[in-house]
Amino acid sequence: MLLLLLLMIFLVIKELYVFLPGLLGALTFYILGRNSYFKLVYHRKWKKGWTAGLYLLVCLLLPASLAYFTFIILGKQLHPFFSNPALMFGKAKEAIEMMQQKAGISLISEETLNEFQKTLSVLVARLINSTVNLIANMAILLFMLYYMLLHSKEIESYMAQKIPLKKSNINLLATETIRLVKASAIGIPLISIIQGITAMIGYVIFGVPDFLLWGFITGVFAFFPIVGTMIVWIPLVIYLYVGGNTWNATGLFFYSLIVTGNIDYISRITILKKLGQVHPVITVLGVIIGLALFGFIGFIFGPLLLSYIMLFFKIYINEFVDNNSG
Repeated sequence: MLLLLLLMIFLVIKELYVFLPGLLGALTFYILGRNSYFKLVYHRKWKKGWTAGLYLLVCLLLPASLAYFTFIILGKQLHPFFSNPALMFGKAKEAIEMMQQKAGISLISEETLNEFQKTLSVLVARLINSTVNLIANMAILLFMLYYMLLHSKEIESYMAQKIPLKKSNINLLATETIRLVKASAIGIPLISIIQGITAMIGYVIFGVPDFLLWGFITGVFAFFPIVGTMIVWIPLVIYLYVGGNTWNATGLFFYSLIVTGNIDYISRITILKKLGQVHPVITVLGVIIGLALFGFIGFIFGPLLLSYIMLFFKIYINEFVDNNSG
């Protein structure tokens, strides 16, 4: 029976794998909105259906607003890239080769540039062609979230009864899940936004062209702690230096090294400490694993997956090893 159960679970997961981002997204929004939903329904006596519908509207407007403002701010800069990626790659390659010739050093070989171009072209093609998949996952997210909120008490009560663990470990699993999801879903993106804005201020001060675009890219790479922003600002420093802007290049170097680099550390010991500390090593490795497994939402669920491995190991020790040793 156990083998049959595991086989059926495996088949279901295999067939629903394409919708996994939507299912995980519904779980994330449920955990983040659970407490406020309970307050509205059980304290203020709002109707469950209407309250759940209101939450769906918020979940729909948040990503839509983010995408809209991103398009408004960066549409002009990103349009040439999406309309003709080959041309943009060619210009970037010429700029890198010019910088290397003027600097007298070769940091990136021709083969590396070509491989990077091929990889990025594949990623851009996937991003453009994943519109249908994105819409389907959004529909799954809203559908699942509605019924998770509507039957939240019943679901949580059933899970508490059926999970074969001690009550203390069930409570630990619940509290750690809430902590880790908040840290991953709110803390990590918030820190990346802070780093992106901080870096953009430096780009404005030291005369980097298209500072909005580079600030946005820096914020994206800031998902990788410590080294992420360096992937962006070091080439910009070299670009300014090769272009003859020595003082601006020097200023941007020290600003990025001291301010942009340390804002990550300051944010982690303040914001993430309140939400739930996630170690930078777990974040880096989790983002790499999550992107491969879940796509863009892997930024959140990759670190969560690694944190869960450590949590389950802790529960296993508490559930079985400690009992055996006693």
